[in-house]
Amino acid sequence: MEIFQKSISLKSKSRGFHLITSEIIQQIPEINQFKTGVANILIQHTSAALTINENADPTVRQDFESYFNRLVPENPSLYLHTSEGLDDMTSHIKSSILGATLTIPVTDGKLNLGTWQGIYLCEHRNHSRSRNLVITIIGEKYE
Repeated sequence: MEIFQKSISLKSKSRGFHLITSEIIQQIPEINQFKTGVANILIQHTSAALTINENADPTVRQDFESYFNRLVPENPSLYLHTSEGLDDMTSHIKSSILGATLTIPVTDGKLNLGTWQGIYLCEHRNHSRSRNLVITIIGEKYE
């Protein structure tokens, strides 16, 4: 068993749900060394999240944004923690609902996602910023 770990930064994205699968893969060419294993991806922020979902139709990402905005409205009368703006506490809630980590199988040097699956950055803040990920791969390398 081998362990590989790398921190990467994602380019700033606007508020919404963004496919980042290729951006991650470009920054971890070391994955090609693993025959089988698992990749754990952690986002190091409390106001953004990660999830896996539809990678083909962009309306899915638009619907996610609409749904989460209805589920967790930016209403100042609902929250105490608003020191960084109306999207402050709402971003934390949305992030907790979706989660900060993903675990994905690695097979033949690639993330073993389904045909229609992609990794989303769920950016909940109104003002974009770069986001940091820690990627840990545990597995068997090619001999």
